[in-house]
Amino acid sequence: MNFPDLGLKPELVTAVTEKGYSTPTPIQQAAIPAVLAGRDVLAGAQTGTGKTAAFVLPILQKLEARRGAAPRALILTPTRELAAQVAESVRHYGSRTNLRSLVIFGGVSERPQIDALRGGCDILVATPGRLLDLANQKFVSLAEVGIFVLDEADRMLDMGFIHDIKRVRALLPKERQNLLFSATYSQDIRRLAENLLRNPLSVEVAPPNRTADKVEQVSYRLPKEHKRHLLAHLINDGNWHQVLVFTRTKHGANRLAEQLVRAGIAALPIHGNKSQNARVRALEDFKNNQIVALVATEVAARGLDIKELPYVVNYELPNVPEDYVHRIGRTARAGSTGKAVSLVSPDEAPYLRDIVKLLGRDIPTLPLPAFTTTEPAAQAAPRREHPTQARQAAQPQRPPQGRPGQPRRHSGRQQWQGRPPRRA
Repeated sequence: MNFPDLGLKPELVTAVTEKGYSTPTPIQQAAIPAVLAGRDVLAGAQTGTGKTAAFVLPILQKLEARRGAAPRALILTPTRELAAQVAESVRHYGSRTNLRSLVIFGGVSERPQIDALRGGCDILVATPGRLLDLANQKFVSLAEVGIFVLDEADRMLDMGFIHDIKRVRALLPKERQNLLFSATYSQDIRRLAENLLRNPLSVEVAPPNRTADKVEQVSYRLPKEHKRHLLAHLINDGNWHQVLVFTRTKHGANRLAEQLVRAGIAALPIHGNKSQNARVRALEDFKNNQIVALVATEVAARGLDIKELPYVVNYELPNVPEDYVHRIGRTARAGSTGKAVSLVSPDEAPYLRDIVKLLGRDIPTLPLPAFTTTEPAAQAAPRREHPTQARQAAQPQRPPQGRPGQPRRHSGRQQWQGRPPRRA
């Protein structure tokens, strides 16, 4: 089956072809005709399966360009990064139409978004918080929305947006087409679908919570304090040039990025406390191979569009097993292959068991390679040093933490051969 067989207009097919796609993915084959027919759709698909085009293309075809201020299609996403990614897809696929699109999200000034909304748009891509802020201030009306898309619905619920979703829904017309896309099908998602969708077509292109088949998944067991040394060894010894590393906390992401820089690896953190401009710059530097490691919190588990990302590392396992699926879904996208490496400390063993139970398959544990746990010399030059890292390196380091009067412990140089050193 080809894209013209789905009933798409030639200008949309041309835009898809320019993106390098010739054959629709299973989610596109199932969803596009249903959306064109006006059906509500409940779609379950892993990230990287082409789900964005599955709703953007039929929306572009269904809307007729007309001059008006109020949007007629609303796409709600959980994160700024995903909103920007979806908006870029709308712009590209709609480049041969006269439809106008806008994207609004928090973390940046409201004023340019307000000015843009005054000019009107046909398709609005938004995150819940900023959308409700501007709607409450009467800068945007949702009274003419005929198509409502809830993208990454499971992530929306994980981030606590259920009440925002209800508030947005209350601003929409009662008669509309609803599309709900989710990587996983939990009971909460099914309840949300029951309240939002009317006689929906259910589309599921892979079993729920199943990770991409082409992701090679492995793990290492080691003490928490040695994780950063193993990670640096894997990156350097394997000559990894692009690796997305996940931590649980923002502070942990900052600290690990600094530690990798000291180990000679170009790295930057990305998380919710970073400004939108800083997050965009870090992501662009990562895509352009100006940095080797992008250290991220869960906020980046969705919405990061990185083509052919080869490596994902779970530096810390998530305590919600579904988040593991989201994280490793950043690699092996759109038919490419990838590797997911999990560094598992003893206290994380229950998290790993929950993940294995969810997946229905084992994650092999590899023997530890020989690596040093010696701290790098202060004068070591970072590999492919990034300007931001140079500024960070110039800043004074925090004094060591510990109880007053207690000397800081130094472990010295240790070599590992498959097992950690014995504790005293």
